[in-house]
Amino acid sequence: MTIYETDVPGVGRKFELEIDDGKRLVVILHHDGKRDVYLRPEEDADSEQLFSLSGDQARKFGSILEGAYFQPVELDQIRVPLGEAIIEWHEVAEGADLAGVSLETASIREESGASIIAVQRGEETIPNPPPDTRIRAGDTLVTLGTREEQSALASLIGV
Repeated sequence: MTIYETDVPGVGRKFELEIDDGKRLVVILHHDGKRDVYLRPEEDADSEQLFSLSGDQARKFGSILEGAYFQPVELDQIRVPLGEAIIEWHEVAEGADLAGVSLETASIREESGASIIAVQRGEETIPNPPPDTRIRAGDTLVTLGTREEQSALASLIGV
């Protein structure tokens, strides 16, 4: 990961962080403490402003990103009672091939190895959904499986 740092005369300092696929996150740190955050979709494109933060807001947000409030667990280093299985949430996108298809017809477990243990549909949760449950765009499928099975399931639903 590369970070580019540049003085901006009369304004402050600019930081550019390469994120992925040529995208860059750009932060302008003003002399008065204000921070402007931009996204540049590719190196030669114009940046889009995402948001601005005061100095105090930026410090609080930074501490969240740093993990001061919540420290995520590196999944590769954790052992859980489920063995190699993990629980994931997959949102079914508008226009997904599985939208409108029943769980039985979709054959998700047979195709990916992962099991759907619940469907979150708006405020409603359908635990242990029966085979005739139809998948809808906007549903969140709560699934159980290994990393490989989760990856295969994500491919099936077009994530």
